[in-house]
Amino acid sequence: MEMQSNEAQLIRQYLKKGDEEALKTLISQYLKPVYNFVYRYVGNSGDASDITQDVFVAVWKNLKKFDQSKKFKTWIFEIAKNTSLNWLKKKKPYLFSDFENEAGDNILVQTIADTGLLPEEIFSRNESVKKLAMAMAKLNPDYQKVIKMHNDEDLTFQKISEFSGESLNTVKSRYRRALLALRKILS
Repeated sequence: MEMQSNEAQLIRQYLKKGDEEALKTLISQYLKPVYNFVYRYVGNSGDASDITQDVFVAVWKNLKKFDQSKKFKTWIFEIAKNTSLNWLKKKKPYLFSDFENEAGDNILVQTIADTGLLPEEIFSRNESVKKLAMAMAKLNPDYQKVIKMHNDEDLTFQKISEFSGESLNTVKSRYRRALLALRKILS
């Protein structure tokens, strides 16, 4: 009961006299308990710190509206609970199914742009792949091997050198010559 009367006195001092120290005292009494309460809701110390700060900003803004016939502790923890729940609602990820209507139609499916290739683009790419495959077939087998290992298997020239037993410079020059030969065949 003594703490309650102390809180009421601190609130009156702040509201009537503008006593900043009274507000600091009130906040320091509840800072750790409110933080712990919020932490249990959100489970993350960084988020709990941010939310706790928001709670005390709300307390500061609304202290003049506080009904002093009620318990301050109940009021501040109600603010902490509501602030935590609002934060959780904002952070909640939206599920794809959240956008379905009663008929089961999903508005996102209807509004998402189709990024697939057009038939002409598919045909053009297929033709390019065929031309490249025919050009590759005309290359020296050593050139083919270096290009495939570097481009298809994502191996570095150093790894190709280790696998093939060839020097690094030999591998690099083969790759360069292979590209020049491919350009010549394709043009």
